[in-house]
Formats: sequence, structure tokens, C-alpha cells
Amino acid sequence: MADPDTLRTRFARALEGARGPAGGPDPAPYADNLLTRWQEPQRRYHTVEHLTAVLDHIDVLERHAHDLDVVRLAAWFHDAVYLPDRSENEERSARLAERALAEAGVPATKTAEVARLVRLTVTHDPADDDPDGQVLCDADLAILASPPSAYAAYTTAVREEYHFVPNDAFRTGRAAILRQLLALPRLFRTPHGASEWEATARYNLRAELELLEDSPSGPASEF
Repeated sequence: MADPDTLRTRFARALEGARGPAGGPDPAPYADNLLTRWQEPQRRYHTVEHLTAVLDHIDVLERHAHDLDVVRLAAWFHDAVYLPDRSENEERSARLAERALAEAGVPATKTAEVARLVRLTVTHDPADDDPDGQVLCDADLAILASPPSAYAAYTTAVREEYHFVPNDAFRTGRAAILRQLLALPRLFRTPHGASEWEATARYNLRAELELLEDSPSGPASEF
């Protein structure tokens, strides 16, 4: 289970690291606002547990990052606005980051970088010379390399978020996303992700796609 007090501490450290010695307002209200967002009732997968998992995976990948505090703040904001029936969640999340971090005392260049990283999670396609983008995207996609039981729980939670989509449409959409992912030359861009997560993630994606294609009533979405 995600621990709110631990998460508040993690947010405060990232915020203080990003804004430097100049300081700024108390981090607590910003952390509380974000935690409230991450606990909204429409969420089943994009919850504080997902936030915690992304932060934990960033810790695993930290040696590959250029500005770790910025990457961690981007993780906090990357799904801060999340409505399953809307397509502009990443853009709205990025704009929230721009407003909140500027108010919280983060320098303009770092605020802009957090927003850029949030927008990058639309495609999960960081450039080869973008280590921070690679770390955030790999951490966000690390769920794909979960053990079978955790992967099954992930797909179930995603389906619950899209409960308003009819089964046939959901299966079709989910299968299309899986094929797009499998067609990528690499799912993970960091050296650790490529060596430790790539093979398992592709196995999980192929297995889910086979299930969708074989069963008219199977599960199906957007990650």
C-alpha cells in the first residue's frame, strides 16, 4: 500500500531539490493537492499505487538520469489530471505542473522541463539524447514487465477504468495498442530497462494479445 506520509516526504525532497537554495512555499499543500488528485474515485490503475511504483522505478533507474529531482516531479504530475473518457489528460497535467511549480518556487527552466517530460508520456518515445525522458518513460512502462499475477491485476484495473466502453470496442482498442507496442524496436530505452524488463514485457504483451484475439469476452485499453 502507498503511504501518504512517505509520499509527502518524497515530494518535498524532489521539490526542494528542484528549486534549490532559494527555497519557496511549504511543499505540504502541493503534495496534498496532488495526492487528492491521485485518489479520485474514477481511478483504478492510475492511483497512488501507480505513482509509488513509478517513483520506485525511477529510484532503480536513477543512475541514468540527468536531473533526478525534475524526473521525480514529472512522475508526480504525469497523471495528476486523469479522466478516462478524455484524451487531453497529459496536456492538462503538464499545464497544472507549469502553474503549480512556478508558484512553488521552481525555476522557469526546470518547470518547463517537468512539463515537457509530462507531455512525453503521450508517446513514451524519448530521443536517444534524452536521458531524463528515457528514465520517466521506462519507469511508467515498467508495469508491462511485471510477474503474471501483477500484470493480470494491471489489465483488470485498466478495464475497470474504462468500464463505460463496450467490450468489443475495448478489446479492439486494447489489441491495437498492444500491436503498436510490440512493433516498437524497443519498449525500454535505458540500459537497465532494456536488459531487465524488455523480454518480460514483450512476453506479457504477446500473451495478452493472444488472449484478446482468442476470447470474444476477454479483457482489453490505454495504459
